[in-house]
Amino acid sequence: MGRAFEFRKERKFKRWAKMAVQFTRLGKEIAIAVKEGGPHAENNSRLRTAIQNSKAVNMPKDRVEAAIKRASEKDSKGYEEFVYEGYGPHGVPILIETATDNTNRTVANIRSYFTKAGGSLGKTGSLDFIFQRKSMFRFPAAEELDVEELELELIDGGLEELYVESDEEGNDIVVLQTSFEDFGNMQKLLEEKGIEVTSAKLERISLTHSSLTEEQAVDVLKLIDKIEDDDDVQAVYHNMD
Repeated sequence: MGRAFEFRKERKFKRWAKMAVQFTRLGKEIAIAVKEGGPHAENNSRLRTAIQNSKAVNMPKDRVEAAIKRASEKDSKGYEEFVYEGYGPHGVPILIETATDNTNRTVANIRSYFTKAGGSLGKTGSLDFIFQRKSMFRFPAAEELDVEELELELIDGGLEELYVESDEEGNDIVVLQTSFEDFGNMQKLLEEKGIEVTSAKLERISLTHSSLTEEQAVDVLKLIDKIEDDDDVQAVYHNMD
């Protein structure tokens, strides 16, 4: 099926083997949420969201509780959030979200990855015309769920788009999209309706797309893999088809 297909297949198996990395990233998100709004989820929407997302990847409850406890300690280290933007091989735009306790280390590493791959790190905001920040919510599609009726009910929460996709096990997942500003409104509305969200995130949606050959796509995916392996990286976005 081609070199790019095999490479993507290899990356998928590699992602499955990166459960510990996911837990580390969620641990950082929990720590940031606790530092911002305290250790009590009922009074801290960002912490509630982080806990929801931890459940989606089967992060052990005791690990979640340990992360909250550590972040609550006065002498615990905090993390700063930074976004880096640049162009990878073949001119593909790449946006990277990080959470770090050492900004000098992080920017040096990110710049090195781009340079070695033949790309370049750009200025903050240089990719604003390509990536738009959106609120994305996901939960299982129950058999009794009337998607059309739900769509009407969620308009007050700022719903922009609703669709159903399949997860890696073939299960139907309802996906809701709102503007960045409506994240809290939709989260509150879903809670009021008793809908248990398995994932609630602010994601970057690309407004344009780069069409590459299989060989070119592999070049870019190798760079993305390298970036994702960095402990300071929380998420990576690109606009490849």
